[in-house]
Amino acid sequence: MGVFDDLVGQDRSVSVLSRAAAAAAEVVAGGRGAGMTHAWLFTGPPGSGREDAARAFAAALLCPDGGCGHCDQCHQVLIGSHPDLEQVRPAGLSYGVKQTRELILRAAGAPTQGRWRVILFEGADRATESAANALLKAIEEPPPRTVWLLCSPAPDDLMITIRSRCRLVTLTTPTTEAVAHVLATRDSVPPDIARFAARAAQGHLPRARALALDEGARARREAVLAIPRSLTGVGECVTAAERLVKTAEEEAAAATATLNESETSELRKVYGEGSTGKGLNRGLVRGGAGALKELEDRQKSRATRIKRDSLDAALLELVWFYRDVLAMQLGATVELANDDLRFDLDQLARTTTPEETLRRVDAVMRCRERLDLNVNPQIAVESMMLALRV
Repeated sequence: MGVFDDLVGQDRSVSVLSRAAAAAAEVVAGGRGAGMTHAWLFTGPPGSGREDAARAFAAALLCPDGGCGHCDQCHQVLIGSHPDLEQVRPAGLSYGVKQTRELILRAAGAPTQGRWRVILFEGADRATESAANALLKAIEEPPPRTVWLLCSPAPDDLMITIRSRCRLVTLTTPTTEAVAHVLATRDSVPPDIARFAARAAQGHLPRARALALDEGARARREAVLAIPRSLTGVGECVTAAERLVKTAEEEAAAATATLNESETSELRKVYGEGSTGKGLNRGLVRGGAGALKELEDRQKSRATRIKRDSLDAALLELVWFYRDVLAMQLGATVELANDDLRFDLDQLARTTTPEETLRRVDAVMRCRERLDLNVNPQIAVESMMLALRV
């Protein structure tokens, strides 16, 4: 099984990347390697697998067999431990210029195993303006064996000067049938549940897998999709907003608690906590106070990002719900993401107009934009709930 086999419904992109990996092998052997370039930009909607595609391409570049999927090189890349792979996953809401300059210095090193030095930058759209400018200089004049793999939802999320220096790989949303097939064959999910999860996730494979295998994920989805019919008054809107934001906060806390504790403990050990010797422990811990404060700031930023991501996932569930309502109102023959809630969809479709439905979709999208602009989540979500009120 090759490294590209997990890219569901991405045949065109797989073809491009496979040819580029073959060209990269020619370069390593001393040839010209037409079709290989030093900077790539992977884009696509949530669930399209842009980070998975970039990671698979990294494995193909570092594998002597072009990404066989079973050698030590491929295994190390896929678990993130390969010495020639630098994987960047912004923990906070943004990625600063200091972090970018440190990354560029690491990227300048020669590959340890003689093939490529690969920098996989997930969430490159989170780079600040000054960080993007620093990144541009690195991409303009890269070392001969360094390859940059940038990931972003859309090309326009990055500076045009960076986009123009990258080869674009556009991933698409997999079909329901493709996702259901993967769930049924690779995860042993019963066909009916696989079909439900794939349809509800709208092609987002990790989301579909969670819905198929995690009862908690299904319960959270049901709670979000119960919101539209509950918004009968101002009080209900405020309560629904508070509940949604609180759920996102609890998910962020659960996701970060153990990791925060481990990181803090490790840093304290680095700076000598628990060491023996006169004056040693106190001096080193005092010297590490700044590092501990910086770590706490990063942890808070990471928790905020996870909270925002959780909220955004819930908002997308609402967008799909109202999209289904609009499809029923207009008589469109499209697959309904929430076909299991057809009674609720039909009731709302019959008691409201398409114009009202569009206004509700706009309200949800406006809330997403406000959250991106760091508006207080409680205020942004309350405003949205009032706009959604029946």
